[in-house]
Amino acid sequence: MNRPFERAVEQYGTTVLRVCRAVLGAGADADDAWSETFLSALKAWPALDEGTNIEAWLVHVAKRKAIDLTRARARQAIPTDDLPESVSTEGIPGTENRDVWTDVAALPERQRLAIGYHYLGRLTHVETAELIGGTPDAVRRAAADGLKSLRKTYRKRDEP
Repeated sequence: MNRPFERAVEQYGTTVLRVCRAVLGAGADADDAWSETFLSALKAWPALDEGTNIEAWLVHVAKRKAIDLTRARARQAIPTDDLPESVSTEGIPGTENRDVWTDVAALPERQRLAIGYHYLGRLTHVETAELIGGTPDAVRRAAADGLKSLRKTYRKRDEP
């Protein structure tokens, strides 16, 4: 790939972070997945074909890294008596809508992934179906059901 890697990070960094947060929820795991995505991408960058859809490729790498972190989190429990430091929200995209990430994380997995990859990762329903399995129509339906659920949640909050 002749294009500078830094431009890809600048152009698609926010999209990759949104996808990581949609899959893992807001927090350190999503930030770790974001970092791991770009570390892996940097290693593979020189061998990448010129015609590659970089955004879709990065979203796919982010998906794999999120799965790896989910599996690692499931294997390890670290009990502690110390409270963690509070997380800084300065300069982190998407933190101004933290409740949105919580609501997306509360959706069933299929709906969360469909929304994350399609709307936040900007993948087509066909590409999303290839990532999470199933048909494009099933992915479209899962995304629509997830959006309907989110709308219902926000309508309830807005009612007096």
